[in-house]
Amino acid sequence: MNTLPLAGIRVIEFTHMVMGPTCGMILADLGAEVIKIEPPGGDKTRNLPGLGIGFFRSFNRNKKSVVLDITTPEGQATAKELAAQCDVVLENFRPGLMDKLGLNYASLSALNPRLVYASHKGFLPGPYENRLALDEVVQMMGGLSYMTGPEGRPLRAGTSVNDIMGGMFGAIGILAALRERDRTGQGQEIQSALFENCVFLSAQHMQQFMMTQEPPPPMPSRVSAWSVYDVFTLAQGEQLFIGAVSEKQWLTLCDVLERPDLAKEPAFLTNAQRVAVRPALLQRLGEILQHHVAAELSPKLEAAGIPYAPIMRPDQLVNDPHLKASGGLVPMQTDDGGSTEVVLLPLTLGGRRPGVRMPLAAVGEHTDEVLGQLHSR
Repeated sequence: MNTLPLAGIRVIEFTHMVMGPTCGMILADLGAEVIKIEPPGGDKTRNLPGLGIGFFRSFNRNKKSVVLDITTPEGQATAKELAAQCDVVLENFRPGLMDKLGLNYASLSALNPRLVYASHKGFLPGPYENRLALDEVVQMMGGLSYMTGPEGRPLRAGTSVNDIMGGMFGAIGILAALRERDRTGQGQEIQSALFENCVFLSAQHMQQFMMTQEPPPPMPSRVSAWSVYDVFTLAQGEQLFIGAVSEKQWLTLCDVLERPDLAKEPAFLTNAQRVAVRPALLQRLGEILQHHVAAELSPKLEAAGIPYAPIMRPDQLVNDPHLKASGGLVPMQTDDGGSTEVVLLPLTLGGRRPGVRMPLAAVGEHTDEVLGQLHSR
């Protein structure tokens, strides 16, 4: 049986950029029919330059494209008619816009009480709810940038973490609401928000403060619980993260480096002692590791069960052997008739990866098909 778990669920998506499209893609990958509503000329995300150039291809697979001008009375009427035949509505427009267009939860649920309506916003209801937000804005507000950068240099994470995770939490809420609808027959409104998502990411550091009454230092300044837990520069300038988080791993690391004498030094006998002299220990290890070649050391660390990681760039991941072998990077036909490779959801269902089922939709490719069915249902 190859039916995906959300087969039979119909979704209408009014989204752009990353957060809302991520939610729709998750539902689509899991088998839902996702109808992406695009304005005349197409979603502007399709043509973003620079760091945004990959957004559309990354987060809009397995969807149908319908062009509809929802700023017009005719477009709004068609959108309402379509929403009346759907299970889920997704939107991530600025606060108040869907109210103005008559496409908010109150309006659509009056036509379809079973509707699950998911809004993806900058903030949940409260003093900040009408502010406009970006991933970078909430990373600054939500503690993430402070914890990531060195002292005095807040640094955003290197990807759209809150947009992507906000879409994930939206999907989680939708799945819960669909399950509840199975029992009650009623839909409901779901809200997911960037700021609250980022605060959730920072929750462990907030709890640390509440337990210790000491503000946690940024990660580059943190006091590590483990003596060996750092990035080291090897021969030829290559870098490798190595972590030895138990006494057994420390002794094993000394053996791998053929330096059993380190394990016998009085200052290095226990993890607590090593943490107390961590700068000196890391300097010693750095002097040793600068003579090791990553290609030779890595298999030894892996065989010994020592946590390690090369510092990989996104362009190198395109050819990562594990991603290839595990089926996590697969071909997809693009909207211009070409081909690319896309990263699948990081999960398996019964041992299989939910994959690419259809080419990336061209602008309005499914308009006639979807709207032609409106009166035939």
